[in-house]
Amino acid sequence: MNGKISKSLCVENAKELLDSVDAFVFDCDGVIWKGAKLIDGVPETLNLLRSHGKKLVFVTNNSTKSRKQYAKKFLSLGILVNEDEIFSSSFAAAMYLKVNDFPREKKVYVIGEEGILEELEQAGFTALGGPADGKKNIELKSDCLFEHDKNVGAVIVGLDQHINFYKLQYGTLCIRENPGCLFIATNRDAVGHLTDLQEWPGAGCMVAAICGTTQKEPITVGKPSTFLMDFLLQKYNITTSRMCMVGDRLDTDILFGQNAGCRTLLVFSGVTNESNYEDLSKEVKPEYYTNSIADMLRYI
Repeated sequence: MNGKISKSLCVENAKELLDSVDAFVFDCDGVIWKGAKLIDGVPETLNLLRSHGKKLVFVTNNSTKSRKQYAKKFLSLGILVNEDEIFSSSFAAAMYLKVNDFPREKKVYVIGEEGILEELEQAGFTALGGPADGKKNIELKSDCLFEHDKNVGAVIVGLDQHINFYKLQYGTLCIRENPGCLFIATNRDAVGHLTDLQEWPGAGCMVAAICGTTQKEPITVGKPSTFLMDFLLQKYNITTSRMCMVGDRLDTDILFGQNAGCRTLLVFSGVTNESNYEDLSKEVKPEYYTNSIADMLRYI
Protein backbone atom coordinates (compact mmCIF):
# COMPACT_ATOMS: atom_id res chain seq x y z
CA MET A 1 0.00 0.00 0.00
CA ASN A 2 2.89 2.40 0.70
CA GLY A 3 3.77 2.56 -2.98
CA LYS A 4 0.20 3.34 -4.04
CA ILE A 5 -1.60 6.65 -4.12
CA SER A 6 -4.32 7.20 -1.54
CA LYS A 7 -7.68 8.27 -2.91
CA SER A 8 -10.19 10.76 -1.56
CA LEU A 9 -13.50 9.05 -0.83
CA CYS A 10 -16.17 10.05 -3.36
CA VAL A 11 -19.52 8.85 -4.73
CA GLU A 12 -17.95 6.37 -7.16
CA ASN A 13 -15.41 4.65 -4.90
CA ALA A 14 -17.61 4.78 -1.75
CA LYS A 15 -20.16 2.56 -3.49
CA GLU A 16 -17.40 0.18 -4.62
CA LEU A 17 -16.02 0.04 -1.07
CA LEU A 18 -19.46 -0.65 0.39
CA ASP A 19 -20.13 -3.48 -2.06
CA SER A 20 -16.71 -5.09 -1.58
CA VAL A 21 -16.68 -5.42 2.22
CA ASP A 22 -18.83 -7.30 4.71
CA ALA A 23 -17.62 -5.59 7.88
CA PHE A 24 -16.46 -2.16 8.97
CA VAL A 25 -14.03 -2.00 11.88
CA PHE A 26 -14.09 1.38 13.59
CA ASP A 27 -11.68 3.05 15.96
CA CYS A 28 -13.58 5.09 18.59
CA ASP A 29 -11.67 8.15 19.85
CA GLY A 30 -11.53 10.66 17.00
CA VAL A 31 -13.82 8.57 14.76
CA ILE A 32 -17.03 7.96 16.73
CA TRP A 33 -16.50 10.58 19.45
CA LYS A 34 -14.02 13.07 20.91
CA GLY A 35 -13.99 12.74 24.68
CA ALA A 36 -17.67 12.74 25.70
CA LYS A 37 -18.86 14.46 22.51
CA LEU A 38 -20.31 12.47 19.63
CA ILE A 39 -19.01 13.40 16.16
CA ASP A 40 -21.77 14.77 13.91
CA GLY A 41 -23.53 12.26 11.67
CA VAL A 42 -22.13 9.13 13.33
CA PRO A 43 -25.42 7.46 14.44
CA GLU A 44 -26.98 7.98 11.01
CA THR A 45 -23.89 6.57 9.28
CA LEU A 46 -23.80 3.47 11.47
CA ASN A 47 -27.53 2.92 10.89
CA LEU A 48 -26.98 3.24 7.14
CA LEU A 49 -24.24 0.61 7.14
CA ARG A 50 -26.31 -1.77 9.27
CA SER A 51 -29.25 -1.30 6.86
CA HIS A 52 -26.95 -2.52 4.08
CA GLY A 53 -26.27 -5.68 6.10
CA LYS A 54 -22.75 -4.72 7.15
CA LYS A 55 -21.23 -6.05 10.36
CA LEU A 56 -19.93 -3.26 12.61
CA VAL A 57 -17.05 -3.78 15.03
CA PHE A 58 -15.38 -1.24 17.32
CA VAL A 59 -11.69 -1.61 18.18
CA THR A 60 -10.18 0.93 20.57
CA ASN A 61 -6.70 1.34 22.02
CA ASN A 62 -8.09 3.32 24.95
CA SER A 63 -7.76 0.98 27.94
CA THR A 64 -9.45 3.20 30.54
CA LYS A 65 -12.77 1.38 30.08
CA SER A 66 -13.82 -2.25 29.82
CA ARG A 67 -16.04 -3.53 27.03
CA LYS A 68 -19.05 -3.31 29.37
CA GLN A 69 -18.19 0.32 30.20
CA TYR A 70 -17.78 1.15 26.51
CA ALA A 71 -21.20 -0.35 25.72
CA LYS A 72 -22.65 2.01 28.35
CA LYS A 73 -20.84 4.97 26.79
CA PHE A 74 -22.23 4.14 23.34
CA LEU A 75 -25.72 3.91 24.85
CA SER A 76 -25.32 7.25 26.66
CA LEU A 77 -24.54 8.80 23.26
CA GLY A 78 -27.64 7.26 21.71
CA ILE A 79 -25.94 4.35 19.90
CA LEU A 80 -26.85 0.73 20.61
CA VAL A 81 -23.72 -1.43 20.45
CA ASN A 82 -23.43 -4.90 21.95
CA GLU A 83 -20.55 -5.68 24.28
CA ASP A 84 -19.37 -8.47 21.97
CA GLU A 85 -18.97 -5.96 19.13
CA ILE A 86 -16.33 -4.06 21.15
CA PHE A 87 -12.64 -5.00 21.28
CA SER A 88 -10.61 -2.77 23.62
CA SER A 89 -6.93 -2.90 24.51
CA SER A 90 -7.94 -3.54 28.14
CA PHE A 91 -9.71 -6.70 26.93
CA ALA A 92 -6.68 -7.58 24.78
CA ALA A 93 -4.34 -7.40 27.77
CA ALA A 94 -6.50 -9.81 29.77
CA MET A 95 -6.89 -12.14 26.80
CA TYR A 96 -3.14 -12.18 26.17
CA LEU A 97 -2.65 -13.59 29.67
CA LYS A 98 -5.48 -16.08 29.18
CA VAL A 99 -4.33 -17.52 25.84
CA ASN A 100 -0.76 -17.77 27.09
CA ASP A 101 -1.83 -19.72 30.18
CA PHE A 102 -0.72 -17.11 32.71
CA PRO A 103 -0.68 -18.92 36.10
CA ARG A 104 -3.85 -18.18 38.06
CA GLU A 105 -1.90 -18.05 41.31
CA LYS A 106 0.22 -15.18 39.98
CA LYS A 107 -0.88 -11.54 40.35
CA VAL A 108 -0.96 -8.69 37.85
CA TYR A 109 0.20 -5.15 38.68
CA VAL A 110 -1.69 -2.46 36.75
CA ILE A 111 -0.43 0.97 35.81
CA GLY A 112 -3.71 2.09 34.30
CA GLU A 113 -7.38 2.59 35.09
CA GLU A 114 -10.58 0.70 35.85
CA GLY A 115 -10.99 -0.79 32.38
CA ILE A 116 -7.95 -3.03 32.78
CA LEU A 117 -8.88 -4.08 36.32
CA GLU A 118 -12.41 -4.99 35.25
CA GLU A 119 -11.29 -7.06 32.25
CA LEU A 120 -8.70 -8.90 34.39
CA GLU A 121 -11.37 -9.69 36.97
CA GLN A 122 -13.73 -10.93 34.25
CA ALA A 123 -10.96 -13.22 32.99
CA GLY A 124 -10.36 -14.60 36.49
CA PHE A 125 -7.05 -12.90 37.34
CA THR A 126 -5.99 -11.14 40.55
CA ALA A 127 -4.96 -7.53 39.98
CA LEU A 128 -3.13 -4.94 42.10
CA GLY A 129 -2.55 -1.24 41.57
CA GLY A 130 -4.71 0.81 39.26
CA PRO A 131 -6.47 3.98 40.47
CA ALA A 132 -6.03 3.09 44.18
CA ASP A 133 -2.24 3.47 43.90
CA GLY A 134 -2.65 6.91 42.36
CA LYS A 135 -3.11 8.30 45.87
CA LYS A 136 0.02 6.72 47.33
CA ASN A 137 3.22 8.64 47.96
CA ILE A 138 6.83 7.70 48.60
CA GLU A 139 8.90 9.44 51.24
CA LEU A 140 12.52 9.13 50.17
CA LYS A 141 14.64 8.68 53.31
CA SER A 142 18.01 7.06 53.92
CA ASP A 143 16.43 3.91 55.37
CA CYS A 144 13.66 3.66 52.79
CA LEU A 145 13.20 0.19 51.28
CA PHE A 146 10.28 -0.04 48.86
CA GLU A 147 8.50 -3.38 49.22
CA HIS A 148 6.67 -5.06 46.33
CA ASP A 149 4.71 -8.30 45.93
CA LYS A 150 7.09 -11.05 44.76
CA ASN A 151 4.13 -12.98 43.38
CA VAL A 152 3.40 -10.43 40.63
CA GLY A 153 3.95 -12.22 37.33
CA ALA A 154 2.90 -9.47 34.92
CA VAL A 155 2.82 -5.68 34.79
CA ILE A 156 0.25 -4.13 32.45
CA VAL A 157 0.72 -0.50 31.47
CA GLY A 158 -2.01 1.57 29.84
CA LEU A 159 -3.33 5.11 29.86
CA ASP A 160 -3.18 6.35 33.46
CA GLN A 161 -4.36 9.81 34.47
CA HIS A 162 -3.03 9.20 38.00
CA ILE A 163 0.45 7.88 37.22
CA ASN A 164 2.97 8.73 39.94
CA PHE A 165 6.37 7.85 41.35
CA TYR A 166 4.87 5.07 43.50
CA LYS A 167 3.46 3.24 40.48
CA LEU A 168 6.65 3.67 38.47
CA GLN A 169 8.74 2.19 41.27
CA TYR A 170 6.30 -0.69 41.90
CA GLY A 171 6.11 -1.67 38.24
CA THR A 172 9.85 -1.33 37.79
CA LEU A 173 10.69 -3.58 40.74
CA CYS A 174 8.25 -6.26 39.60
CA ILE A 175 9.70 -6.35 36.08
CA ARG A 176 13.33 -6.18 37.17
CA GLU A 177 13.26 -8.42 40.25
CA ASN A 178 10.41 -10.94 39.83
CA PRO A 179 11.69 -13.85 37.70
CA GLY A 180 9.87 -14.11 34.37
CA CYS A 181 7.61 -11.11 35.05
CA LEU A 182 5.85 -10.01 31.83
CA PHE A 183 5.81 -6.37 30.73
CA ILE A 184 2.64 -5.75 28.71
CA ALA A 185 1.57 -2.49 27.07
CA THR A 186 -2.07 -2.04 26.14
CA ASN A 187 -0.90 0.32 23.38
CA ARG A 188 1.74 2.94 22.62
CA ASP A 189 -0.34 5.82 21.26
CA ALA A 190 1.53 9.09 21.75
CA VAL A 191 -1.62 11.19 22.18
CA GLY A 192 -5.39 10.83 22.22
CA HIS A 193 -8.54 12.94 22.03
CA LEU A 194 -9.58 12.55 25.66
CA THR A 195 -11.63 15.74 25.32
CA ASP A 196 -13.28 17.26 22.27
CA LEU A 197 -11.06 20.37 22.12
CA GLN A 198 -7.49 19.06 22.25
CA GLU A 199 -5.14 16.09 22.38
CA TRP A 200 -3.74 14.70 25.64
CA PRO A 201 -0.78 12.43 26.45
CA GLY A 202 -1.51 8.84 25.45
CA ALA A 203 -0.50 5.52 26.97
CA GLY A 204 2.76 5.71 25.01
CA CYS A 205 4.30 8.13 27.50
CA MET A 206 3.44 5.88 30.47
CA VAL A 207 4.88 2.87 28.65
CA ALA A 208 7.99 4.88 27.72
CA ALA A 209 8.58 5.70 31.40
CA ILE A 210 8.65 2.00 32.31
CA CYS A 211 10.82 1.22 29.27
CA GLY A 212 13.26 3.85 30.46
CA THR A 213 13.53 2.58 34.01
CA THR A 214 13.59 -1.16 33.19
CA GLN A 215 15.53 -0.94 29.92
CA LYS A 216 13.07 -3.46 28.48
CA GLU A 217 10.56 -3.37 25.62
CA PRO A 218 6.96 -4.47 26.27
CA ILE A 219 4.64 -6.91 24.57
CA THR A 220 2.11 -4.60 22.89
CA VAL A 221 -1.40 -6.04 22.53
CA GLY A 222 -3.33 -3.08 21.07
CA LYS A 223 -3.20 -1.67 17.54
CA PRO A 224 -1.15 -1.95 15.33
CA SER A 225 -0.46 -5.43 16.76
CA THR A 226 -2.78 -7.96 15.12
CA PHE A 227 -3.51 -9.66 18.46
CA LEU A 228 -7.00 -8.08 18.66
CA MET A 229 -7.65 -8.96 15.02
CA ASP A 230 -7.02 -12.63 15.79
CA PHE A 231 -9.86 -12.54 18.33
CA LEU A 232 -12.11 -10.68 15.93
CA LEU A 233 -11.54 -13.27 13.21
CA GLN A 234 -12.26 -16.12 15.63
CA LYS A 235 -15.60 -14.54 16.45
CA TYR A 236 -16.76 -13.55 12.96
CA ASN A 237 -16.45 -15.69 9.88
CA ILE A 238 -15.21 -12.87 7.64
CA THR A 239 -11.94 -12.79 5.70
CA THR A 240 -9.81 -9.70 6.29
CA SER A 241 -9.95 -8.74 2.59
CA ARG A 242 -13.71 -8.27 3.10
CA MET A 243 -13.17 -5.91 6.06
CA CYS A 244 -12.46 -2.18 6.13
CA MET A 245 -10.54 -0.58 9.00
CA VAL A 246 -11.66 2.99 9.67
CA GLY A 247 -9.51 5.19 11.90
CA ASP A 248 -7.98 8.59 12.53
CA ARG A 249 -4.38 7.46 13.10
CA LEU A 250 -1.98 6.18 10.49
CA ASP A 251 0.53 4.56 12.87
CA THR A 252 -2.07 2.52 14.76
CA ASP A 253 -5.44 2.24 12.97
CA ILE A 254 -4.36 2.21 9.33
CA LEU A 255 -1.24 0.14 10.00
CA PHE A 256 -3.37 -2.29 12.03
CA GLY A 257 -5.70 -2.73 9.06
CA GLN A 258 -2.88 -3.11 6.58
CA ASN A 259 -1.00 -5.61 8.77
CA ALA A 260 -4.14 -7.77 8.80
CA GLY A 261 -4.90 -7.43 5.08
CA CYS A 262 -7.96 -5.17 5.45
CA ARG A 263 -9.15 -2.31 3.26
CA THR A 264 -8.41 1.03 4.99
CA LEU A 265 -10.15 4.39 5.36
CA LEU A 266 -8.56 7.32 7.20
CA VAL A 267 -10.79 10.07 8.61
CA PHE A 268 -9.66 13.61 9.43
CA SER A 269 -11.93 13.96 12.47
CA GLY A 270 -9.28 13.03 15.05
CA VAL A 271 -5.48 13.00 15.42
CA THR A 272 -4.74 13.15 11.69
CA ASN A 273 -6.16 16.12 9.79
CA GLU A 274 -5.74 17.62 6.33
CA SER A 275 -2.95 19.95 7.44
CA ASN A 276 -0.68 17.26 8.94
CA TYR A 277 -1.68 14.38 6.65
CA GLU A 278 1.11 14.85 4.10
CA ASP A 279 3.82 14.81 6.78
CA LEU A 280 2.33 11.84 8.65
CA SER A 281 1.59 9.71 5.57
CA LYS A 282 5.16 9.30 4.32
CA GLU A 283 5.47 5.81 5.85
CA VAL A 284 1.88 4.56 6.03
CA LYS A 285 -0.75 5.43 3.42
CA PRO A 286 -4.46 4.59 3.65
CA GLU A 287 -6.39 3.27 0.67
CA TYR A 288 -8.97 6.03 1.09
CA TYR A 289 -9.30 9.20 3.16
CA THR A 290 -12.18 11.56 3.98
CA ASN A 291 -13.21 14.18 6.54
CA SER A 292 -15.39 11.96 8.74
CA ILE A 293 -17.40 8.76 8.51
CA ALA A 294 -20.49 10.92 8.05
CA ASP A 295 -19.30 11.55 4.47
CA MET A 296 -20.59 8.05 3.70
CA LEU A 297 -24.11 9.41 4.14
CA ARG A 298 -23.60 11.79 1.22
CA TYR A 299 -21.72 9.34 -0.97
CA ILE A 300 -23.85 6.22 -0.40
